[in-house]
Amino acid sequence: MAETAEPIKRALVSVADKKGLVEFCRSLTEEFKIEIVSTGGTLKTLREGKVSAIEISKFTNFPEIMDGRVKTLHPKVHGGILARRNQDEEIMEENNILPIDLVVVNLYPFIETVSKENVTLAEAIENIDIGGPSMVRSAAKNNKYVGVIVDPDDYSLILEEIKKNGGSLSQETRSSLATKAFTHTANYDTVISGYLSSLNEQDFPDRIFAKYQKKEIMRYGENPHQKAAFYIDTTKTGNGVGNAIQLQGKQLSYNNIADTDTAIECVRSFEEPTCVIIKHANPCGVATDDDITKAYQKAFAADSTSAFGGIIALNRKLEEKTAQQIIDNQFVEVIIAPGISSSAQEILSSKENIRVLEMEKMNALSPGFKFLSVTDGLLVQEADSGAVSAKDLKVVSSREPSAKEIQDCLFAWKVCKFVKSNAIVYAKDNQTVGVGAGQMSRIDSAQIAASKAKERGFETQGCAMASDAFFPFRDGIDVAASVGITSIIQPGGSIKDDEVIEAANEADIAMIFTGMRHFRH
Repeated sequence: MAETAEPIKRALVSVADKKGLVEFCRSLTEEFKIEIVSTGGTLKTLREGKVSAIEISKFTNFPEIMDGRVKTLHPKVHGGILARRNQDEEIMEENNILPIDLVVVNLYPFIETVSKENVTLAEAIENIDIGGPSMVRSAAKNNKYVGVIVDPDDYSLILEEIKKNGGSLSQETRSSLATKAFTHTANYDTVISGYLSSLNEQDFPDRIFAKYQKKEIMRYGENPHQKAAFYIDTTKTGNGVGNAIQLQGKQLSYNNIADTDTAIECVRSFEEPTCVIIKHANPCGVATDDDITKAYQKAFAADSTSAFGGIIALNRKLEEKTAQQIIDNQFVEVIIAPGISSSAQEILSSKENIRVLEMEKMNALSPGFKFLSVTDGLLVQEADSGAVSAKDLKVVSSREPSAKEIQDCLFAWKVCKFVKSNAIVYAKDNQTVGVGAGQMSRIDSAQIAASKAKERGFETQGCAMASDAFFPFRDGIDVAASVGITSIIQPGGSIKDDEVIEAANEADIAMIFTGMRHFRH
């Protein structure tokens, strides 16, 4: 049987998050006769809820000073928490220190404060908790004798165990609570460190601290023999797949989440109504139109074979008409959109295994950093927010592109950014026609894109071609010319640029340089 401590006689309660506080403390005092010592706003909340509590200044015989900055940093508080029962009694008696058996503390809302627009440094600093983390860490360290609660969601479980154990907590529970407490303070310090580093323009600090919370254990990773879990950044809300609301369907798999992330990033690149269909981390069909249903139809038609079992992302609300089209056309793993109508939900519910996700926002690329783990290390880079517009383009061919060709090139360029390198995209009329992804040779990608277009019955005559990086030789241009490509957009920068431009001129192809590369590995 798990070891239990002596019955809890005294609890120190000081919380920023007051969810469930009054009910919890009322149970402590009325059911288990536990004395409560409290501070500031917490004490006020308890007294308003008719819960008996002792003010911290009366417990310590020392007033709260400096506008509440100093109230729990006192030997009677930390001595009471850190005291080793059956060892420190003499010291406690000499100094009139009473034992504290339960610490219920969560911290000033620093994350919420710095997430607000136009927050000042002074406001942020005032929301750095000092006494709270000190008490939490003291209690967690002394978990042999003391319980510590940092999460209001644990209140009901704790009350059940106290009742079951005759007023005490088992060592197993105290150890588990201590682990959670240290995680709580570690995350808190991580956020503070990140905020202050950003003020000092430390884009890449000397140390990177984790600020991710486990959302769920997955069935498996990329493959069934690999274990996996999904963690989310607790400092950000509403802008990533981790904060999407799942309305129906099976649990998201590891690969579902990875592909959905790509779909979200890609569809956010477009202001017009757009549909992106992702398969194995690559866009297989992308289209824009003046109507989201038409955009879906075009994206599906771009590669209906690869779309089977794909991930669909829309940047407009999913309504009944589009939902019915999807159900009629294909098997789909995930659908994600910034809003799902009730009628669309009803239609999709006929396929109960489809994962249907709703996003709060789908109108901006995610800022911040991207991480890639390598053996014994971590690669960190800024998210690729680079983009070009018509005014950024440099025409290097003899022939100027038409307005229509520029439009097709820019569309293809946006899509190409999210295709695995080496990446080639053929597009026309705001629709992908062929995609060549992840090849060791750029000419192979160009040939695959042409082959896919031909297989799907698309006419490549007059299409635009986008390449994520420069062409090292003219052979890629020759492939484009052979299938009727009339405009090409690429970064430029090869030592063979003159040769490549000459090939474009020979084929009367308009060639545009962006000066920006978009490798994606």
